[in-house]
Order: sequence, then C-alpha cells, then structure tokens
Amino acid sequence: MLTSGQHQTLTVTDKASGDSVTLTPALLYRYRHSPTPASDEDAAPVEGLAALDADGLVLLDLPGDWYGPHLEELAQKAGIPLEDIGFRSSSKVRAALASRAPGWRRIRGLPLPSTATWRKPVAIGTAFAGVALMAYLASSGMWVAWRGIATIGRVLLDFLDAKWLFMAFSPALLLIRPARIKFHRLRVKRGLAVGPYGGPYLILGSFNKLHITRAGVVIADVRLGESPGRAFSLLLYRYEGLTGLFILDIKGRALHHLPGHWSPQDVEHFAKRHDLLLAVHRLSREEYLDLARNSREATP
Repeated sequence: MLTSGQHQTLTVTDKASGDSVTLTPALLYRYRHSPTPASDEDAAPVEGLAALDADGLVLLDLPGDWYGPHLEELAQKAGIPLEDIGFRSSSKVRAALASRAPGWRRIRGLPLPSTATWRKPVAIGTAFAGVALMAYLASSGMWVAWRGIATIGRVLLDFLDAKWLFMAFSPALLLIRPARIKFHRLRVKRGLAVGPYGGPYLILGSFNKLHITRAGVVIADVRLGESPGRAFSLLLYRYEGLTGLFILDIKGRALHHLPGHWSPQDVEHFAKRHDLLLAVHRLSREEYLDLARNSREATP
C-alpha cells in the first residue's frame, strides 16, 4: 500500500510482512520493459514503480501493475513528480533500475505462504510416489497410461497454481535438480562459471561470447575482445552498502551492470580462466553514478 505524507514523503506498507518504509523521493518512475535483452516480442513485460533520489538512483522498487490515474493523484497530493515512461528502450530502463541507491529495497507485496514449512516434504513425498507409480505402470506395460496421467496432472497444476507439486508428475526432477546444482558448483569451482545456480551467472558461450544466464537460459551476451564495445575486464565494486559487478570494455565503459553479491574468489577464478582483467574497487559516488547511468545494459 502506498500513501502520501507531508513534505514530499511517501509511506509504503507491505501488508504481507507488516514492514513499513517512509522515504522522500525526488521522482516517481513508472516503468514497463521487456524481462531480458533476449526476450521475444510476446514475452510478458515487467512493470512497476520506482522511487528515485535526486541523482536518479533507485531508493525503492515496487514491481507490479499500478493504475495510472491513482498514481497521478497520489503524486500530485504528495508534491512528487511522476514520470510514466510507457514502453521505452528496455535497455535504458533496466540500466536505470539497476542503479540502486544506498539502502535500496524491493517490495513485492506478495503474501508469505503459511504452508511453506510442509510444502517441501509433501513435494518430495509426492515425487517418490510418482516414481513408484511410474515404475509400476512401466513394468505392467502401461507406459502410455503414465504419460496420460502426467500430462493431465500438469494441466491441472496450471489451473491450481500449485507448481510446488510439479515433481509429482515429473519425478525425474527429484534427481535432476540436485545434479544440476552440483554440476553448476563444479563449473564455478573450475572457473567455468561464476554466480549462483538460479542466476544471473556468467559463462563463456560459443563464438567467444560472455553469456549472462538465468535458470539455464541466456538472457544477454557480450562478445569478448580488445575492441571498444567488447568485454575486456570485470569490475567488482562496493559503493557504501551496495555491491555488484560491471562488465567493461577496453576503454572502461560499462557494457553490463549486474548488481548484487558476487564472491570475490569466484570472480577472480573466472577472470583468470578466461583472460579477463579484474579490478576490485570501492567506488566514490561520482564513479558509481557514471558507470551505472551510462551502462549499455543491465540485469536489475
């Protein structure tokens, strides 16, 4: 819930967690952009509202579909300018959202599931039951019956919004996911990848390109090389309480901004493995603003 106060202040209350944040933004920024640089035209856009400080850094990110007239009324009442950018160049929007201010927060307002403590054991139990049923039907020569059950089950899950039970009808996920996580950690240890399994993480792809990957899907890529516009070095930064990674070209221009925590040891190992220069710096506000604002692309 978003409410206006006095002296250009806004109060955001997360009804799901009960948290409340009061801030004084210089601008409200209503955005809409494609999820990733590699998204097709049919991909559902990412929408939301961001509260920016005087330098254009994001104080608070509020993903979701905001009703324009209500926002305009609220902004006018609070005396805060509102910029509704519609669907502009997605790369610029993503770069703006990745430019975080110290103390940055993202509030989704989604309720915490009260059943979260028992969902995992139930999902695992149903997965084992699925394995047993699949083995029985296969041994009885009724493999087609299992395929029919699995197909119907997945369709029902789409309507029931119970994706946590997906393993019951795809029991192989019980073994595949842990194996994939272990394989990813092995790649990180060997310097072939850097970043968490869920992403975003970096790997070296085909045609000498650095791939930014999420959940096994390449969402962006940058060609390696010593020419302007190609990935030449990595900058692991800290700015006040913020951390992140910039991919830079030979002239020090930011090609991709990846805010968040990155293991210095893993990044160093990855950089050495792929002959990338690595710098680890504590940035001043001016340096951070210059890199973040002018980054060609970003993964917020």
